[in-house]
Amino acid sequence: MKKIFLSSLTILSLLFLNSCTNLVEQVLDESSVTGQTDKQIADGNIAPVYARLTDIFTHTTYFAIQEISTDEAILPYRGGTDWGDNGIYIAMHQHTHTSTDPNLRNTWLLLTQEVSRAVSAMSALPTVNDPNAKTYLAEARGMRAYYNMMLLDLFGVVFVKEDPQSISQVLRGEPAYEYVKNEFLAVEPSLLTTVGPGRLTKGAVWGLLARLYLNAAVYRDRYAASFTFKPEDMDKVIEYTDKIITSGQYQLSPDYFSIFNSDNHDNKELIFAVDQRAELNGHNRLAYFSLSGDQFPLPAFPAANGTDGPAITPDFYRSWTSAYAPSDPAGVDPRFSKQNWTIPADSCISDANFNFNRGILRGQQYGLLRVNGAFLRCGNNYKIGKLFNVTRNRPTLPVDFTEQVDFSVAGSNYSTGYRVLKYEFSKKSQSGRNLGDADISIVRLADVYLMRAEAKLRKSNDAASALADVNLVRAARTAAKPAPALTAMNLDLLLRERGFELYWEMVRRTDLIRFGKYEGTWTEKTNTDKFKRVFPIPQTAIDGASNLPGYLKQNESY
Repeated sequence: MKKIFLSSLTILSLLFLNSCTNLVEQVLDESSVTGQTDKQIADGNIAPVYARLTDIFTHTTYFAIQEISTDEAILPYRGGTDWGDNGIYIAMHQHTHTSTDPNLRNTWLLLTQEVSRAVSAMSALPTVNDPNAKTYLAEARGMRAYYNMMLLDLFGVVFVKEDPQSISQVLRGEPAYEYVKNEFLAVEPSLLTTVGPGRLTKGAVWGLLARLYLNAAVYRDRYAASFTFKPEDMDKVIEYTDKIITSGQYQLSPDYFSIFNSDNHDNKELIFAVDQRAELNGHNRLAYFSLSGDQFPLPAFPAANGTDGPAITPDFYRSWTSAYAPSDPAGVDPRFSKQNWTIPADSCISDANFNFNRGILRGQQYGLLRVNGAFLRCGNNYKIGKLFNVTRNRPTLPVDFTEQVDFSVAGSNYSTGYRVLKYEFSKKSQSGRNLGDADISIVRLADVYLMRAEAKLRKSNDAASALADVNLVRAARTAAKPAPALTAMNLDLLLRERGFELYWEMVRRTDLIRFGKYEGTWTEKTNTDKFKRVFPIPQTAIDGASNLPGYLKQNESY
């Protein structure tokens, strides 16, 4: 009898939603459904394996813990009240978070649920008589490895589970790393090269293996005073990045910000991504999260505004200005920002020509003027002017983004901190917070070149080859004047370059740990505790496993 799992199921019976650890999911058998073809059954089994990726990558889950915990992002109490959330974003930035943090709990739940869904799919697919079933089985197993890789990176654990009805085995340290590696290696031969970027392909696994080998030293000995990067691991990074680069399947995008446009699904730089096309009911939270509550990117929808969320830290901003001094980075590096308009006060613009500037936003902001819930018009066009914090009941306070942002009263105002608009708002969204079209990059080609450069530096200090890889990425952005070529390369410069290329893409925490910088000081963060390199296992998971003595031990120092 075939076991199936339908993507439309809303009655998941997940024991781990209570215990957070056992990962037992109810699987319905075919007799409960009529009229399903083999293809529909196969599709119904694999769809849930990817279904929660959009939720994992929301602003308050993976983004928050990968970015706000670092020197790239900070989220104060806006105006003394907004984004208070019992201090969880302040604690995340200061590395004083605890096992009751709801964002950590939600991320844990989503990842463990997807491990469970992958196991269910792997149990059902071998009995499905459809040509796609073998590929889907490899994808499900590979996605189980990917979700476990995220659990290893964030929480220091992986769950080994083959039977949906069994209790998972918990691994840590080198056994956990070896398990994830071997799972990726096992599925790679059976994956396709033609179905990306929203599905797991050979290229995606090559990129994830390169990332895994690059971080192997961290995963083997999480709290080491200094990490030992084995030459054989760096050789593997080079091997898998070479596979991607020489495949000819991927291309660096001439227009940097097109990688993050709402129509980016076919962008050749994306190797593996969260498929967020509107027809798949994606979200757009990474676009609106950082913007002011008085910035409205969609003329058709007067409810689509920002939320005055995180800003970049002054420390991160100064890494740009110090690199290009005395020039303004906006005029030197096309990754810093993209000027889509030059708007003087009291001007008018058509709907077709209304397109927000992208990247790092500084200073006085201009945009649509909203009065009584409607935008002011100039005939068929829209009135554009200087923005004020009207939605915050501070109509005399300009939306004038400043460099300084911190946890003081003055540093927590609505306009403090330079903001980031990297992912484009969907033109189809009615609220700005739903129907996001932009696929969220997990692995892209520029990161592959930078990983290869890092491996060359770490293995043999091959600065010349590393410099060539970095400069190749910089030179590729030809839609505007490319950033000038660098003349030297070392690990500190490479970390800086990763920040310039990959900011706001949820890799910063992992990078800082690998480069030995996570115990550093920035903005409001002075905590140097090495045990913060992993997050606490949520207390709900610990409590849920209390009937299994010794099964799930809390991470050290929590």
